[in-house]
Amino acid sequence: MNTTTHFSLDELCQLSDSSKRTVRYYIQQGLVDRPIGQGRAAHYTQTHLEQLLLINKWQREGISLERIKQLMDDSNANVPPAKPRGAGTIEVWSHIVLADGIELHIEPSTAKLSPEQLKALAKLTTEWLHNIKHS
Repeated sequence: MNTTTHFSLDELCQLSDSSKRTVRYYIQQGLVDRPIGQGRAAHYTQTHLEQLLLINKWQREGISLERIKQLMDDSNANVPPAKPRGAGTIEVWSHIVLADGIELHIEPSTAKLSPEQLKALAKLTTEWLHNIKHS
């Protein structure tokens, strides 16, 4: 069964840690596909989210938007190698609060989990934590 997840602009922005203005700019520049539908019926898919996460990752690696557009336009483009992690490396992580003092830290581009999988992980982990505390 092939179900496609649809996101509102607000959901897409939250999941990608991007502002609405940034998403609209990327669409205007051809970095991100146009939404499906128009006006209030417009929605976004996993593909849009993956495009935004990839742009964010490459920007963190110091690649210009102009070069990112070239890489995204060229289906045969070589993906730039990931920079090695070390002292001084800047990474963007998602934090899921499970309970007071307990957080789950996830680096979205490395974890390779869809938003649905992240939500399921958070739900199951929260339930597991609740069971441990009340056993």
